[in-house]
Amino acid sequence: MEIIVASMIFICCYVFIMTEQINRAVVTLTGGVLLLLTGIYSAERMLTEYIDWNTIALLFSMMVLIAITEKTGLFGFIAIRFAQKVKGDPIPLLIGAGALTGIGSALLDNVTTVLIFVPIMLKITKLLKLPSFPYLLMIIFSSNIGGAATLIGDPPNIMIGQAVEHLTFSSFLIHMAPIAIIMFGVMLLFVWALFRKSLRRTKFDVKELLAIDAQTYLHRTPMLYQAITVLLLTITGFLLHAFLYVELTTVALSGAVLLLLLTEKELASEKIFEKVEWVTLFFFIGLFTLVGGLEEVGVIDEIARAIIVITDGDYVQTVILILWVSGLLSGIVDNIPFVAAMIPVVQEFESYGMVYLDPVWWALALGACLGGNATLIGASANVVVTGLAEGAHEKISFIRFMLYGFPLVIISLVVSTIYIYFRYLVPYIG
Repeated sequence: MEIIVASMIFICCYVFIMTEQINRAVVTLTGGVLLLLTGIYSAERMLTEYIDWNTIALLFSMMVLIAITEKTGLFGFIAIRFAQKVKGDPIPLLIGAGALTGIGSALLDNVTTVLIFVPIMLKITKLLKLPSFPYLLMIIFSSNIGGAATLIGDPPNIMIGQAVEHLTFSSFLIHMAPIAIIMFGVMLLFVWALFRKSLRRTKFDVKELLAIDAQTYLHRTPMLYQAITVLLLTITGFLLHAFLYVELTTVALSGAVLLLLLTEKELASEKIFEKVEWVTLFFFIGLFTLVGGLEEVGVIDEIARAIIVITDGDYVQTVILILWVSGLLSGIVDNIPFVAAMIPVVQEFESYGMVYLDPVWWALALGACLGGNATLIGASANVVVTGLAEGAHEKISFIRFMLYGFPLVIISLVVSTIYIYFRYLVPYIG
C-alpha cells in the first residue's frame, strides 16, 4: 500500500509540474507534506536523510556570490565584450555559449557554471533582441555534457568517485572526457540543425554594438574588486578542493559569507537575500522529499535490483542496461538521489560474479549525467537555469524543453552505447 501511495503522490506532482498550473515549488512541497501525512516517512528522516542540504547550501552560496557580483556590472561588461567578439552573429554566439559552458562545467561544476553564464547570456540576448530559449537550451545541454567529463563536473560523478577509491580525477578524464567531447560535437550539430533558420541577425546595428564602451557597465567601487577577488578565490577553491580536502559546499559557503562581510557597508545583505532564487531552492527541497518517498518504500532500489534479474547476470547486457535505465530515469527523477540509490546496488554486483566493475561505473555516470538533459528536473543545473530565466521573465516551458531534451538524450545514449561497447565490452569479451 505504501508503494502505491508514494508512487501516486510522485506521479500527481509530476503531472502538475509538467502542466505548470501551480508554482513548481508549491507542488513539490505539497507532495512532501502528503508523504508526511500518510506516514511514508517521519519528519526527522525527511529532514536528515532525504533532503540534500549540501546541495541546497551550495546553491544558496553561489546565488549570493552571483547576486553581489551582478551588482558590480561585471556580467554586463562580459556580455558586451562577448557580443562584440562575435559581432552579434547569433550562431557563433550560440556555439561560443556552449563551448564556454561546457569547459566551465568540466573545470568547476555545472551548477556553478550556469549560475555564472545564464545572467550574462540573458543580458546578451536582450541587448541583441534575440530569443533567449535556444541559448538557455544550449547552456543546459552543455553544462550536463561538460559536467560528465570530470570527477568534479557533476554531483553524480563526485558521488561515484567517493564510493570507488581507484576512480580518481585522472580516471574520469581518461574515460569520461573523450565521450563528453564526442557528445558535445553531436549536441552542437543537433542544436544548430534545430535553430539555424530561426536565429537570424536582428535589426540591431552591429556598428552600434561595436561602438559601445563595455567599460561603462562596470561600477568601479571597492565592491567590484572585492567581488572579483572572492569569486576567483571560490573558483580556485573548487578546482583545488580535492587536494585541499575541503568540500565544495564549504568552499562556496566561505566565499559567500566573506563577500557578504566585505560588502556590507556598500550593499545591505537584505538586498542580496531578495535576489536569491528562493523558488528554485524550495523546489529542490520538495523534489528531494518526493524522491525520498520513492526511496523509503523501496521503489528505486527495486528498479535497480531488477536490472540483474532482467539480464540474468550477463555482463554485457548489465552494463548496457545500467546505461539506459540510469539515462532514462535520470530524466524523470533528479540524478543525485538516483545515483545514491544505485551505488550500493552496483557494489553488490560483485556477489553475482562481476569482478571488473569499472565499465558499470562509467555506464552509470554517463547515463546519469547525459540523461539529465531529458527534462527540466533531470539535473540540478536545469532547475537552476529555469529559476534564473523565470527571474528575468523568460519562462521555459516543461513540455517545450522536453521536446528538445528527450530526443537528444536518446541520441546521447545510442552514441554512449557504441562508445562503451567498443572501448570496454569488446576487449572484455575477447
